Order: sequence, then C-alpha cells, then structure tokens
Amino acid sequence: MIDTGDDAPDFTAPLATGDIESVTLSEELDSGPIVLAFFPGAFTSICTDEMCAFQDQLASFEDVGATVYGISRDTPFALNEFRSQNDLEFGLVSDLNREIIDDYGVSMDFTDMGVNGVAKRSVFIVDADGRITYRWIGDNPGVEPDYDAVAQAAAAAVEN
Repeated sequence: MIDTGDDAPDFTAPLATGDIESVTLSEELDSGPIVLAFFPGAFTSICTDEMCAFQDQLASFEDVGATVYGISRDTPFALNEFRSQNDLEFGLVSDLNREIIDDYGVSMDFTDMGVNGVAKRSVFIVDADGRITYRWIGDNPGVEPDYDAVAQAAAAAVEN
C-alpha cells in the first residue's frame, strides 16, 4: 500500500477536460502539488457530492498552486458528461483498466452488486518531487474526505 513519504506511482491516462486529452503525472509535477481524488463512479450521489465539494473549494487549491484531478474507472466520455452536468472545472482521469487504482492500492469490490475493481474514495497529494505527502483512504464509500484537511495538506506540500 502506498503511504506518505513514498514515491507516487506515475501514470499516463485519458483526461476529460471537455475534450479528451492525455495526462502524465510526472509531467505535471512542476506546476505544484497534485491532488488525486479517487472516487467509485460518476453520476452516483456521494461521488457527485464529493466532486462538487472539490469544485466549491477549487480556489483554495489554486491559491497554493495545487492541481486537482478526480480519478475513476468511468470512460473519458462519461467523465466529460459528468463534468458538464456538474460544472466541474478540473480534469477527471479515466482509469478504465484500473491500473492507477491498483498501483495506489485503492481497489474495492461491491460484490453484492456485482461491481468489482472500482476506486475506494481516497485522496493523495503528490509534491513537486513526486512523493506522497498526504493520504486518506475511506473504508466506507459513504464517507467523504475532510476537505479542509486536504486543502491544508496541499498548502503544506507547497511549503516543503
């Protein structure tokens, strides 16, 4: 399992920004800390609440130079529609093959619903050196992260 102080697993994946682009984590590190917000699936109530909460606090992340990315197993096409319907201004990473989810150790199964390998609700902050400076993993998919703690951790990642 990835923990604070570890090197962040690098990835290249489709990025939904209104268009479909590609993002490589290691190429984004020069712009400031990266907030990786994993969520189980677009268009579900709690995931929508979570991504909208990140949108509501986006200015506090931008003020410290942090970039927010949501990550789920949804297709980039579905993520673009999800962004559009919820007026999200940050990019959403499509991990359709769950490589990133597995590399970060945040895969979970909803066996009673027959849904396997979705992301646990979790947040990682990666500093400019590519190290994990903050980690929160929710064992209960109904619990959202402490957004103020995430914002404070992003600010701290800039100071280090």
